[in-house]
Amino acid sequence: MGGGVVTLFLCGDVMLGRGVDQILAHPGDPALREAYVADARSYVRLAEAAHGPVPVPAPASWPWGAALGVLDEAAPDARILNLETSVTRASTFAPAKEIHYRMHPGNLPALAVVRPDVTVLANNHVLDFGHEGLLETLDVLARAGLRTAGAGRDAEGAHAPAVVPLPGGRRLRVFALGAHSSGVPSGWAATADRPGVAYLPDLSPAAAEAVVRRLGGAGDLTVVSVHWGSNWGYRVPREQVRFAHALIDGGADVVHGHSSHHPRPMEVYRGRLVLYGCGDFVDDYEGISGYEEYRDDLRVAFLVSVEADSGRLAGLRMVPFRVRRMRLEPASEADRAWLCAALNRISGGVTVRRRSADGSLVVAVPTA
Repeated sequence: MGGGVVTLFLCGDVMLGRGVDQILAHPGDPALREAYVADARSYVRLAEAAHGPVPVPAPASWPWGAALGVLDEAAPDARILNLETSVTRASTFAPAKEIHYRMHPGNLPALAVVRPDVTVLANNHVLDFGHEGLLETLDVLARAGLRTAGAGRDAEGAHAPAVVPLPGGRRLRVFALGAHSSGVPSGWAATADRPGVAYLPDLSPAAAEAVVRRLGGAGDLTVVSVHWGSNWGYRVPREQVRFAHALIDGGADVVHGHSSHHPRPMEVYRGRLVLYGCGDFVDDYEGISGYEEYRDDLRVAFLVSVEADSGRLAGLRMVPFRVRRMRLEPASEADRAWLCAALNRISGGVTVRRRSADGSLVVAVPTA
């Protein structure tokens, strides 16, 4: 097998439930159990108050907006996203949770339209409607031919990687993990006889060693997708850094971190990319105030190029969008400049530049 470069599309949380579900062709029950909001359509009204009317019913492509054209042009070899939503008609809300995300199975075209090669399910919302909701989610995605990682009918299924064929006979393996620090309850852990997620109780060296033992598979490109940490803030806890480094030392080529509602620092460690937080990509947060300093209205598509032979980072292009009317549209020049400055400020050792040709952001990768 020869060399060459493999390009991956990565993004953060895709939350197609709640308000997004309500604008699509098959909205589910809008009832919520939140302290301040009892109806998911309230999130649609907040977005409309901020930026104008949303078409209802909206086409399945609506939430992705301009991102679909960018992906078609980039033609990545694999598309990986974190689906932070159960896909179910189940009506039993998981207890002791403030927020529940659910999309109607009839709205699955809103996921399929982006043609994901791997749908990550190891997060703190995939069991919002219990084991019944998780099992229906797995069934619906399987019937649609969508590969999943990070949740399963038992521990073996949850921890197994999704495997994507690549050009030249190579394979991409994607492992997915949900950490307690992101709000995944310990009771959601998959066991030998219980469905659930690939659960990380902590980010200790012992936990990293257990993950590394599963990686194996020398010769394959390997992504480890981790749902970890808090929603807001730029500080990356020391244990996350140690854990990410241990994964790469143990054979991972890319660490795909998510959970934060805005991008967090990135790092190139031993020639391999660590994204500590990709930020949200699709959600219903438009019009909600309180964290404007982080500009969570800006969303980023990460196009990661890695050397097929070595797994080393060959290039990183980031395409910024902003959300308007529950839809991704191109970010303005001022938005791109703000995001570039923010990423440079928080990501020590990584230099981000704006590319004049199309306004995307690029990371210059030093040659070995």
